Amino acid sequence: MPWLLLIFSLPSKRTSERVRVWRKLQKYGTLALRNSGYVLPNTPANQERLEWLATAIRGFKGEASVLQVLAIDDLPSEVLKEKFREERKPDYIALIREVQQLKPSTQGFSTQLARLKRQFEEIVEIDFFESPLKAKAGEALYKAEHPLTAQERPAKGRVSKMEYQNRAWITRPRPGIDRVSSAWLIRRFVDTKASFLFDNNPTAHPEAVPFDMYQAGGFGHEGENCTFETLCARFGLTDKKVRLIGQAIHDADLDDEKFGRSEGITINQILNGWAKQGIPDDELLRRGMDLIEGLYHSIA
Repeated sequence: MPWLLLIFSLPSKRTSERVRVWRKLQKYGTLALRNSGYVLPNTPANQERLEWLATAIRGFKGEASVLQVLAIDDLPSEVLKEKFREERKPDYIALIREVQQLKPSTQGFSTQLARLKRQFEEIVEIDFFESPLKAKAGEALYKAEHPLTAQERPAKGRVSKMEYQNRAWITRPRPGIDRVSSAWLIRRFVDTKASFLFDNNPTAHPEAVPFDMYQAGGFGHEGENCTFETLCARFGLTDKKVRLIGQAIHDADLDDEKFGRSEGITINQILNGWAKQGIPDDELLRRGMDLIEGLYHSIA
């Protein structure tokens, strides 16, 4: 049975107890249904939590049942999973905003950062189906904890393609729009025999060239540019079609509507859909690169 369903009622006079129960339901990451039931994925930890909560409700002179449910007729599993992801979206957005307001030079920075890291872990614990914002929140925390010094920042001048031939290139797992399009750009215009690795720790592959990684070095976001735009600038790529694709990737990755282009947003939605199906990283990258190649040829 994939789901747990808690159904309960409390006497109207039990206002404080009702608030206590509601807070527990929020802490556990439950999804409220229209009929006053509360849903969680069926895991041993979630079942224990709901069983203890049901026991507490009965102790408050209320009634409670914990059900194992195979399906909910008007809410298919994929719809439920997406609702769980949407529930975590405000949590991640609030966390990201608070992290971005941190300044390493301010008093109590380490204490605040430690608190936000614990908060991130608490959100992740109830992010049962991995919201897309999880990676952005993790990136914000990493950047706050590892600010780049002037010496660590990659040089922003032009580089030669000849220095990057027949190389292994490394990026983070579960490639999204910026990483997929950057890989396409690398193989199409920079290193035709490029191979690609996936790892969150580039130091484990010192021979590989990092791109779109949180750590310093390699090719990544620079100023207002996404990684795709950085690669174009550093390698001096001036192809008109590539420039237009870069605008679409920028709008999809940075979500700032700078160029008003929607093609990258659509491709990113497709990539997210494939990722949710559990498609392996290398296959996800290959399919995404094919989409970018098709976009390239569609531009007049």
